Amino acid sequence: MQAVNYVLFGRILVISMLGLSCYASSTEEDTPVREDSPALPSAEPFSPELRAQLSGALAAKGPDYRPRTRHLDEDGSARYSNRLLLETSPYLLQHAHNPVNWYPWGDEAFETARRMGRPVLLSIGYSTCHWCHVMEEESFEDPEIAAYLNANYIAIKVDREERPDVDAIYMQAVQLLNGRGGWPMTTWLTPDRKPFFGGTYFPARDGDLGKRKGFLTLLKELKGYYDAQPDKAAARANEITQRVRRSLAPAPGSPPSAEALVTKAVQVYASMFDRTYGGLNGSPKFPSSLPLRLLVRESHRTGNETYSEMAVLTLSKMAEGGIYDHVGGGFHRYSTDNRWLVPHFEKMLYDNALLVLAYLEGFQATGDERFAKIAEEVLTYVVREMSSAEGGFYSATDADSLAPGGEREEGWFFTWTPQELRRILGPETARLVAEYYGVSDGGNFEGRSILHVASPIEQVAERLEIQTEQLALGRARERLYAAREKRPAPLRDDKILTAWNGLMISAMARGGFVLGQPSYIEVAERAATFVLEHLRSDGRLLRSYNDGRARHNAYLDDYAFLIAGLIELYQTSHDVRWVREAIELQATLDRRFWDSSSGGYFMTSDDHEALLAREKPARDGAIPAGNSVALMNLVRLHALTLDDAYRSRADALLRGFGDRLSRYPTGLGEMLLALQFRLADPKEIVIVTPQGRDQAEPFLAVLREKYVPHAVVSVAVEGPDLDAQAKLMPPLEGKIARDGRATAYVCRQGICRLPVTDADGFTRQIETPPQSTGAGDPKK
Repeated sequence: MQAVNYVLFGRILVISMLGLSCYASSTEEDTPVREDSPALPSAEPFSPELRAQLSGALAAKGPDYRPRTRHLDEDGSARYSNRLLLETSPYLLQHAHNPVNWYPWGDEAFETARRMGRPVLLSIGYSTCHWCHVMEEESFEDPEIAAYLNANYIAIKVDREERPDVDAIYMQAVQLLNGRGGWPMTTWLTPDRKPFFGGTYFPARDGDLGKRKGFLTLLKELKGYYDAQPDKAAARANEITQRVRRSLAPAPGSPPSAEALVTKAVQVYASMFDRTYGGLNGSPKFPSSLPLRLLVRESHRTGNETYSEMAVLTLSKMAEGGIYDHVGGGFHRYSTDNRWLVPHFEKMLYDNALLVLAYLEGFQATGDERFAKIAEEVLTYVVREMSSAEGGFYSATDADSLAPGGEREEGWFFTWTPQELRRILGPETARLVAEYYGVSDGGNFEGRSILHVASPIEQVAERLEIQTEQLALGRARERLYAAREKRPAPLRDDKILTAWNGLMISAMARGGFVLGQPSYIEVAERAATFVLEHLRSDGRLLRSYNDGRARHNAYLDDYAFLIAGLIELYQTSHDVRWVREAIELQATLDRRFWDSSSGGYFMTSDDHEALLAREKPARDGAIPAGNSVALMNLVRLHALTLDDAYRSRADALLRGFGDRLSRYPTGLGEMLLALQFRLADPKEIVIVTPQGRDQAEPFLAVLREKYVPHAVVSVAVEGPDLDAQAKLMPPLEGKIARDGRATAYVCRQGICRLPVTDADGFTRQIETPPQSTGAGDPKK
């Protein structure tokens, strides 16, 4: 084969899937698995030790185990097994019976590549990623492609949700090469782990999907290039690696004033705002692209109602659209159109946690009961469908499900036809539901209908010539849910991630308080207990738990998001245990992850595996950057404890991101929440009761009703409880229940107003307009 020259990098077609559907599919044939699987095509036979390990792993799965592959022998057993069978990641296990000789990420794979003189093919995805599994079906299940890979490459498969450190490095390389990235991510590496080419989804063969070059051709050309021009390949890899290292380390600097940064960001969002459907202009539409809490809080702080109107419109349109599951609750990943109508149907735990917080703040700021209803429905969905018996929260559910013909189809589980409605609900109720939720004979998605609010309820009632009360659809939704539960359910990724659990702990705890539902706080406490007991070893957190095993060093996100959840849990349960745990974890984060030279936190700890680069997360995406959440934690811990070390570290973190904040404040919207918090001169609210926490209820009722986003709240009972909390949080020292009555203290920076024992006086104090004192500005 003719060698591929340097110009190849400018010519090879890459199909980038950033912003497109990512969800998983599976095959569920009723078959066993052979324990004596033959050698993988064109691969060296496994050692006796590895074969014994694979046989043991198969035996441990039991007789009901169903392999996910189309390569089945006559007896129904899986023809192939590879090293991924020994992993716990649901995504890696999905590939355990590919004919590809997959390795998990680790030294063994790269040492083998070095010994054999081969390049490495690195494939990164996640279990509910649709295009990951399209590529699996087209390429990694293809015997010819597998044989070529096995004979010429060392192939590594990575779950990006378990290894965000690896994903971040090679995603940055792909974005530098192509201008954008996405999953599946496909990267060609040298044995020393340096990337020399990469892309996302590639169709299997030339001409597929109208593309000139397919994956097999690329594999051959890049192998030829690597063999024929090793010096050029190495130089290219070194160049890309240096660019990756520079881009993953934001430059420090002095940012403008906090107020200027927040103002600039919200003005940028306003300039790109879709004033018809909410969110940002264009499609696809991601809920995370517009920081709704930032807008609501800035409207509250400044009195500018425009920002609140942007948030309210977006919250309303999302709740009415097909991106919301009107039958089962919960939000799908994102919308493919600009109307929030047609989603990609996977559901992610983190999206729903962050949206619950946004809807709760929308409810408190506006009093709109619709927003409270959506938050409650999402939390109910999580408790019902995404909670393990042990207490942790699962990660995601798939978009695909089995249709009646036996094929897996995107969105089939979530969509309806008029005939189905009539069969389940009867003709009259079906007519009401179809009119309100836009179910038609032609449908709006592949011949079926995605439920969405097609018209305001008053218009529907007028068209049908009925009273609005007759359109109370709660019972109809319950019947649809019961009927839907009989359908083959989408695959669920049941790994439990510390970071994502931290986000949902925040949502559950805050939801329990705002909605007056203590059961949600109890769910949050169970989850926090589970994570601290099962995902912590020798005081250090671990990343992922599945099948009874906790694995992988925790990352910045794991610490920051869990700390945030524990702080929220303390402020709603008022159990001192949670703030104590938060303080201890913060100390570990400061000790192991802090960049002492430039400020800010690295993604990985100082004793983590050495990778090509040590990223310092500096951009919010679908999930906030760990540094953004860490800054808010520092600010809130300072408000709770008045420990100046937290304030100093927060200032140093801001300086570490000064250049990035100055140029791209919208890239760190969650970090701006912390700046808002400091700008608003946050209140420290202490409530002391003489006997029990229930005596604080009149004051807490005010905090449920009023929107007080820039505050921290402590409730303590005189005696041992107050003493224990005061040891950690000095602002509680000297506070008493006056005249034997529950007493509230509203303070700022440790200076308190006169204590009050009645709800009216308390209301007047917390409604004092927020003031910008410069306390939030590291330059002052």
